[in-house]
Amino acid sequence: MSRVNELLGTLFVGDRSGAALYHRIFVVSAFGGITNKLLEHKKSGTPGVYARFANGDDDHGWLDALTEVGRAMREAHGEILDNPGDRSMADEFVRERIEGARSCLFDLQRLCSYGHFRLSDHMLVIRELLSGLGESHSAFVTTLLLQRAGVNARFIDLSGWRDESEHSLSERIAAGLSDVDLSSEMPIVTGYAQCTEGLMREFDRGYSEVTFANIAAYTGAKEAIIHKEFHLSSADPKLVGEEAVRKLGHTNYDVADQLSNLGMEAIHPKAAKTLRQADVALRVTNAFDPGDPGTLIDDQPTDTPSVEIVTGLKVVALELFEQDMVGVKGYDAAILEALKRHNVWIVSKTSNANTITHYVHASLKVVRRVARDLEEIYPSAKVSARTLSLVSPIGRDLSGLRVLSRGLAALEDAGIEVIAAHQTPRSVDVQFVLGAKEMEAGITALHRALIEGTVAQLPKKAA
Repeated sequence: MSRVNELLGTLFVGDRSGAALYHRIFVVSAFGGITNKLLEHKKSGTPGVYARFANGDDDHGWLDALTEVGRAMREAHGEILDNPGDRSMADEFVRERIEGARSCLFDLQRLCSYGHFRLSDHMLVIRELLSGLGESHSAFVTTLLLQRAGVNARFIDLSGWRDESEHSLSERIAAGLSDVDLSSEMPIVTGYAQCTEGLMREFDRGYSEVTFANIAAYTGAKEAIIHKEFHLSSADPKLVGEEAVRKLGHTNYDVADQLSNLGMEAIHPKAAKTLRQADVALRVTNAFDPGDPGTLIDDQPTDTPSVEIVTGLKVVALELFEQDMVGVKGYDAAILEALKRHNVWIVSKTSNANTITHYVHASLKVVRRVARDLEEIYPSAKVSARTLSLVSPIGRDLSGLRVLSRGLAALEDAGIEVIAAHQTPRSVDVQFVLGAKEMEAGITALHRALIEGTVAQLPKKAA
């Protein structure tokens, strides 16, 4: 979204004119880095307004963070909007939203100074309110940009700002689009939608795609298109080289689900479910390559088995060893309950007679808390946690390709130790567990062997 002005002459307008501009709805996310400042940094965990408000002992931390958000928002739209009048309107929009949020947080603090009210009861609502500021800002600015270019764009704010009524998600979408004329208007819609279901409760920061999917289903769209900064490719081009990667072109929701499990979301699984049930086709395109059709995602199987993509994720292996586990029920349930209690994402798991290992996506600090809980429940068990990486070749159909054995050979030739390997009978993915520092090298080796077919040319590590 921070490059939206570059898309004005391609994605939004291009060679379209008149009626051809319309019959399209754009659902937008926040400008780059804004949601990180409002909540917390998605990768580093650096606290934003929400985290400082939740954990701060005084007002200054979150107040300063909120002021910084306002400055970052003005800087973002200042680089996009050329017209002084448009910049002035955007500045006023930011001032009104930031001051409104500031007043709300102050009022909540005062209310919770009384013993009958607990701040913890309201934190999810605060998280939603703050997050919605980012999408509202980008949608408003994009609308101004398009209107200045002669497009009849319309700002559709689903964030529930100062709305006293309660709506479900479907009701919120219906109300927002009720009087829109798609034949002559281009709705620019916020990715966050305030609703009784509470999108962040279930989806946290994946809510934009859920809103997008529900709008596509509600309108009976011919196609739902996710515009990204890159093509959905066979690997990260920064790792294996732009000349080596291949655009997927066509895949299915099964592959998309496996990618989501490894943190490389083509689309949120719940959003994909909504589109599947509504029979709406999904396409992922490169927003900066408008002439390319991108990758179609549907329910269709492939005619030819192949590895379509190789990706990876840093994980923590939580291992519980108990010599007396054999034949005793309850161990797995207790581990799952502890992981759920600490909100830990499970990527994969394995077990044998006396050991259960969960590969999870979480900080080592959080997993150690889980380990302490399990040590209290099973004092005679040995519980350990260590950081590793999980690399996975994925495809709609891997049958007959010997991906496991070829992958092991490729990693061996590259001098990479394989700690564990998993394959299921469904033949859609194979998982290789490697050392924490071996992920990038593992992806490169597997991509060359299974997609490029040049594993013999991969140089071995120096002894």
